Amino acid sequence: MMNKTKEILITGFALFSMFFGAGNLILPPFLGKNAADMWYWVTLGFFITAVFIPILGILAHARLQGTMYDFGKKVSPTFSLIYCLIVYAISIALPAPRTASVTHEMAIEPYFGTGSLLTSSIYFALVFVFVMNRSKVLQILGRFLTPLIIIILLSIIFVGIFSSHTISATTLFKTPFVDGVLEGYQTFDAIGAVVVGGVLVISMNFNKNASFEVKKQLISKAGLIAGLGLLIIYAGLIYNGALFSSTFSEEATRTEVLSGLSTKTLGNIGTVFLSVLVALACFTTAIGIITGTADYFKGLFHNSQKAYTITAIVGCLLGVVVGQFDVHYIIVIALPALMFIYPITIILILLNVIPEKWATAAVFKAVVIVTFIFSIPDFLQFIIGKDAVTGIQHLIPLGQYHLGWVLPALIAFIIMNGVQKIKS
Repeated sequence: MMNKTKEILITGFALFSMFFGAGNLILPPFLGKNAADMWYWVTLGFFITAVFIPILGILAHARLQGTMYDFGKKVSPTFSLIYCLIVYAISIALPAPRTASVTHEMAIEPYFGTGSLLTSSIYFALVFVFVMNRSKVLQILGRFLTPLIIIILLSIIFVGIFSSHTISATTLFKTPFVDGVLEGYQTFDAIGAVVVGGVLVISMNFNKNASFEVKKQLISKAGLIAGLGLLIIYAGLIYNGALFSSTFSEEATRTEVLSGLSTKTLGNIGTVFLSVLVALACFTTAIGIITGTADYFKGLFHNSQKAYTITAIVGCLLGVVVGQFDVHYIIVIALPALMFIYPITIILILLNVIPEKWATAAVFKAVVIVTFIFSIPDFLQFIIGKDAVTGIQHLIPLGQYHLGWVLPALIAFIIMNGVQKIKS
C-alpha cells in the first residue's frame, strides 16, 4: 500500500512538472490583473482549458497506450499524420521561441539591457548544443528547478493573500469566463498532453504484471494530484493579480505583472531569484520541445540521424527569428494557430476518454469534421480581420465568444450515436 501511494505521488509530481512550464507563469497574474473583482470566473474558465482538458489528455493516453498518432487514427491515417505534423510545427514555431522571449524580458533585459535578437541567438545556439548532445545535466537540473519555482510562487501567493491589499478595481473583461477559457489556450497544455503524454505514460515505471485497470487507476489518481497542484498555483496567481491590480498600469505586460508581483511580495532579491529560475526552466522546456519534434521526424524518416539534425537546426533557427519578438507579440501571432488546432485537440482528447461504444470511427469522423468547419470563422478572424466574419459568428451559437464549434460538435456527437443505435 505504501509503495502504491509513493508511486501515485511520484507519477503525480511527474505530470505536474510536465505541464508546469515557466512560460505559463506569465499568464495567470495578468489574467487576475484584468479580471479584478471577477477573478473567480476567470479562474474557472482558465482551469477548464489549462488544467482539466490536459489531465483528460493524460487519461486518454493511458487508455490508448500508444503515441500521438493514435489520437486521430480513427478519423483516418492521413488525417492523423497531418495533425501530428501541424502540432509539431506549431510547437517549434510558437511555444519554443516564447521561452526565449520570456527569458529576455524577465532575466536579461532588466539587468543587462541588451537586444532581444542577441538573447534569442545565444539562447538557441545553446539549445542546439544540448539537443544534439542530450545532456543528462539538464534532466537533473530540471528536477530541482520545478520545486524551487513552486516554493517561490507559493511564497508570493501566501504573502500576497495575507497582505493588507483588497480588490478595489473592477474587471476589464466583458465575459470573464470566456476570457479565462481562451487564455488557457495560450498555455499549450492540451497540445502538450497530446505531444509528450504518451512518452511520459509509457515510460512510467509500472509493474509489468499490473492490469490495465490498475494502471488506469494509478494515472487517474496521479492526474488528480497534478491537476490540484496546477489549480492551486494558477488560482493563487490569478487571485494575487486581482489583489494588486490597482497597483499596475493598464498597459503593463504579462512579464511586468509577474515581476511586479514578486517585487511587491518578496522584494528585489526574490524577483532576481525568480527571474533566474524561470530562465533556466524556460531553457529546459525549449530543449524538450525541439528534442521531441526532432525525435518524431527522425522516426518518420526511418530512424534517420540526418532528419533529427535538420529538424533541430530548423527549430533553433525558427526560435532565433520568432524569439526576438516580445511575449505579447508571440501570443498575438499564436492566436490563429490556436483557434484552429485547439478545438480539434480538445475534441480528440474527449473522444479518446469516453467509452468506445460512444466513440466509434464514424463518430470520430463526424465530430472532428464538424469541429473543423465551425472553427474556421475563429481562425479567419485573426487572418483577414474581425469585420469579415462577424456576421457568420453571430449566426452560430456562442460564435461571438470564439466557441462556435462547441454546440455543433455536441449535436454531431448525439446525432451520430443516435443513428448508430437505430442501425444496431
